[in-house]
Amino acid sequence: MDYARQQRDPARHVLGITFVILIHVLVIWALISGLGQNVIQIIKKPLDATIVEEVKLPPPPPPPPPPPKKIVEPPKVPPPIDTYVPPPDIPPPVAAPAPTITAVTPAPPPETYQIPTPAPPVVAPPAPPKPAVRRGIVRLSGDDPTYPREAIRAGVQKGRVVARLQIDEKGNVTDVNITVSEPRGVFDKAVRYALEGWKFKAEGEKYVGEVEINFTLKDE
Repeated sequence: MDYARQQRDPARHVLGITFVILIHVLVIWALISGLGQNVIQIIKKPLDATIVEEVKLPPPPPPPPPPPKKIVEPPKVPPPIDTYVPPPDIPPPVAAPAPTITAVTPAPPPETYQIPTPAPPVVAPPAPPKPAVRRGIVRLSGDDPTYPREAIRAGVQKGRVVARLQIDEKGNVTDVNITVSEPRGVFDKAVRYALEGWKFKAEGEKYVGEVEINFTLKDE
């Protein structure tokens, strides 16, 4: 059976109408039996409403009164004291003595003083010029030259070397020049090697110094 035929079935319409009629019958019966009046009376009962008042907090205490102001009285100034000043005593007029004639002696001539003239300033003599080659200079640091082994093997017992040194502003040796060598050429290398490491007093300028070194072979 299709859906349209089910909707046109008269048995289904009869059941729906019967159900609606039964509901109306129940409502009418409830009204007649007084059940509906009880419901109406319950609804009509007055509702008790209570008003809850807001709790009011007590007002805050009043602020304390301000401290009393101190009244400072100005210092009392004592009244000025009147001092009595007596009038000055005026001496009586004194009669002028009679003029006396005295002999006037001539004043001696004023003495004349001769101001000594200052002595001429003493001028220090100029410093002697520095020698071109300074001898007797003393080293501040540096080692002595060693005795050459070649001289020992050759049987050289002693020797003498004179050297001129070029010294800079800081006292360092920049050049070594051998002027005297006895025996010739035996000790030159040892002297030159040692003197290049010597240091002298710095004088702020370059100068030439001369040193003499003597060699003596000591018996071991």
